[in-house]
Amino acid sequence: MGAAERHLMHSLGLMLEQARESVLEDSSLGLRPSQLRVLDMVPERGVTVSDLADLVGMTKQGIGQFVAPLVEGGYLTVEVHREDRRVRVVRRTDRGEEACHLLARILDDLESRWASRIGAARYQEFRAMLDELADLGTE
Repeated sequence: MGAAERHLMHSLGLMLEQARESVLEDSSLGLRPSQLRVLDMVPERGVTVSDLADLVGMTKQGIGQFVAPLVEGGYLTVEVHREDRRVRVVRRTDRGEEACHLLARILDDLESRWASRIGAARYQEFRAMLDELADLGTE
């Protein structure tokens, strides 16, 4: 099957696999790509467990299964909300921040390789279109 015959999802899947492999190659992270995705989605100001579940597209129970090992590993903390003691707020630790910065560098490096392969201008256009299409899902 040639590239022109490939389904869009197949091509996107291959790109995601390249990203996954790039992340796994750096053993200093010590986290699975799915854990890094959750860690990276925690905003600087923190987020409630419920809101994090919504951001990631998981149930509260499902996100709890990701948060617990990240807390145990020192990447996240879970604190009681100041105003509502029933609510838990998830925040990144310094170690979590470092992991997110390293992840960003790994992915920036991968994007640089892609841009080198097809040309910077074409890659910028591709990214702009991809971001535009991704934003359609939020309307």
